[in-house]
Amino acid sequence: MKKNIFLLSAFLALLIPGLCWSQELGDLKVAMDTVWTLIAAFLVFWMNAGFAMVESGLCRSKNTVNILAKNFVVFAIASLAFYVVGWGIMFGNGSGFMGSDGLWLIGGADNSPAMGEAYQGSYSSISWTGIPLYAKFFFQLVFAGTAATIVSGAVAERIKFLSFLIFSFVLVALMYPITGHWIWGGGFLATAGFWDFAGSTVVHSVGGWAALAGILVLGPRIGKFGKDGKVTPIPGHNMGMATLGALILWLGWFGFNPGSTMAAAPIDIAHIALTTNMACCAAIITATITAWLMLGKPDISMLINGALAGLVAITAPCAFVSVGSSVVIGAIAGVIVVLAVIFFDKIKIDDPVGALSVHLVNGIWGTLAVGLFAQDKIVATATGNGLFFGGGLHLFLVQLKGVLLVGAFTFALGLIVWGALKVMMGIRVSEEEEREGLDIGEHGNIAYPDFQSSTGHL
Repeated sequence: MKKNIFLLSAFLALLIPGLCWSQELGDLKVAMDTVWTLIAAFLVFWMNAGFAMVESGLCRSKNTVNILAKNFVVFAIASLAFYVVGWGIMFGNGSGFMGSDGLWLIGGADNSPAMGEAYQGSYSSISWTGIPLYAKFFFQLVFAGTAATIVSGAVAERIKFLSFLIFSFVLVALMYPITGHWIWGGGFLATAGFWDFAGSTVVHSVGGWAALAGILVLGPRIGKFGKDGKVTPIPGHNMGMATLGALILWLGWFGFNPGSTMAAAPIDIAHIALTTNMACCAAIITATITAWLMLGKPDISMLINGALAGLVAITAPCAFVSVGSSVVIGAIAGVIVVLAVIFFDKIKIDDPVGALSVHLVNGIWGTLAVGLFAQDKIVATATGNGLFFGGGLHLFLVQLKGVLLVGAFTFALGLIVWGALKVMMGIRVSEEEEREGLDIGEHGNIAYPDFQSSTGHL
């Protein structure tokens, strides 16, 4: 008897420190996962600076303040919209169409339960990561804000400031979260086996479809297309600003894609960072070559959009494809973006910064690329194999279905919202204001007062 008691005591003496040590390791893992996710979110937030610089640099100086103001305010609008209703619609428990629980973050798990415990509550679709609820919210918030900034560039140089802000609120509160629920919130596309790791469709294509609807309702800028159908180039005023903005976006994408693990998983993060970078680099090279061949010169704006196109295209498949496949995906994106810019000009769709060619067209391409290049469990995710790796057409057709459904919904609802704003309050500035510049008409100041020419703008 005494021997048994001794053995039991010895066993407990060894077990209890082990349990404590296990708990400490669990606490450390959650802490590391949280810090990594928040650092990644901070990088994505910094992409707002990149968008502001790219958009303003690729537009005329007389509209610089307006573009900077839109990009500055839009994240504030997005934050409130996502907090009020967007988060609950996107990640709340509900139907396959939209979430209905947890609006205002009410009804979800407490923000600080035992470390390491997966969160359930109203947001079971995102309970796969054990980081605090507010860290999950903040990371997803910066993605939602990105979708609205995409629209800003596409409708630049003729949109009313207030109309853009109202549309941005509707986009982040309703349009973006509904389709996001279909894919990331446990909705019907997720159930069908649709894969979009970091948002080629969820973020970029949605922003692109909403932007296309806005462009069609707005119409082109004055002087962009002649009566004879000739396209009149309207060059940007500051290529240095645009280039620096593109480099900031490139950096931010290392939070955008690897951060979507929402865990400090070394192998996964390293793989995703490398596929992201290689796709971007391949796209820059092919965009340079394509622009050189088709336009006669390696236009810097095409190089910039080539880089962004490669980044957008790899956003969906970055965790599901090999490094070699990422190079091919990026290389194709670089060609597509140049052709798309030329195509949109030809059909008289005026996109001042090439947002449609980058985010819409290559968001679609990147999503479909999953169905072609995916390799099952390449970072422990069971996606199944794509067409080029023996998986047949199944995954590709699921991806195509998602592209079509998200596009149809977002574009149709975008037309309705833009149309309603046009009827109720107008969405386009007056001809006089457009010619003078939105900086004066909308904001009462200009970006470069010391360099103002006699015509009122550079």
